[in-house]
Amino acid sequence: MEIEGRKIGPGYPPYIIAEMSNNHMGSVDRAKKIMLSAQRAGADAVKIATYDADALTIDCTKTDFMIRTPLWKGRTYYQLYRQIALPLEYTKQLFDYAREIGITLFSSPFDERAIDLLMESGCPAFKIASFEAVDPQFLNCIAQTGKPILMSTGISSLEDLDMAMKVFTDNRAEDILLFHCVSAYPAAIEDYNLRAIPILKQFSPLVGLSDHSLADTAALAAIAMGGCAVEKHFTLSRADGGPDAAFSLEEDQMRALKINCQNVWDSLGSSEILNSKNRPGREHARSLYVICDVACGEPLSGKNIRSIRPGYGLSPVFYEQVMGKTFNQKLDAGTALKWEHIS
Repeated sequence: MEIEGRKIGPGYPPYIIAEMSNNHMGSVDRAKKIMLSAQRAGADAVKIATYDADALTIDCTKTDFMIRTPLWKGRTYYQLYRQIALPLEYTKQLFDYAREIGITLFSSPFDERAIDLLMESGCPAFKIASFEAVDPQFLNCIAQTGKPILMSTGISSLEDLDMAMKVFTDNRAEDILLFHCVSAYPAAIEDYNLRAIPILKQFSPLVGLSDHSLADTAALAAIAMGGCAVEKHFTLSRADGGPDAAFSLEEDQMRALKINCQNVWDSLGSSEILNSKNRPGREHARSLYVICDVACGEPLSGKNIRSIRPGYGLSPVFYEQVMGKTFNQKLDAGTALKWEHIS
């Protein structure tokens, strides 16, 4: 997958996404400050959400429409979304600003009107939120854009994933990254179940983690397991408040996340190291050495050669093979045994 020239995949450094979510608190100026802070922290991209309350729900106070879990327990869905949505008229302005400061911006839309607005604004990729990932009609609209797709799987079953991937395949959508996700806000580390990541790879070779915790632990483990992208909620300061502040990183934490993910990825290296006979430190291993002065024609025996450190002589695997052969030259004690010394 490639987004604005940045390649994303197992062979490339982790792609770090600063999820602005609702931390803009309705202010386009604050949204811009968050984007600039993310750029300073080294994030590869900022993600916003493009919606209004009517795109997500209806204005209804029946029990079904009341939020029953923290952090927003007691409000209706409509009340929450109306309060926290960034006005749609700011959308193009934010994409223009992203290009100005040199950071990628993309979005999660929640209806066809938002998709059209994002296409007009030059959105280079689309993120599908976990709660939308089970709606085939909506997935179809996203797939038809031809843009790279990043999809969270926080509530998806294997059956849901089969459905989503079929929609993408039917629309010839090829660039699909699946985020393992826990749809809790914040999410406890013991709930992450990162062993799901290899299962996601059966659906797409590109996987990542959408992380709603403050610690780096799950993100770093996900990179070690082959994840190629991490999404973390991001804000200017948790002390400022806001609906997502409690599980959002600040600039220094995002900078550390970027560095730590890169370090983990660097440490993965390649399994090809096991094919090398000259691994670093090999010179400190045992090898065959002449341990006393020997004369030309003298037979090799346990009295005049030994397997000792360092490792500049013949490998100890040849010990039995050289036993009984003769030296073809005079050698001093401490000489690394070579084939050319043996008749």
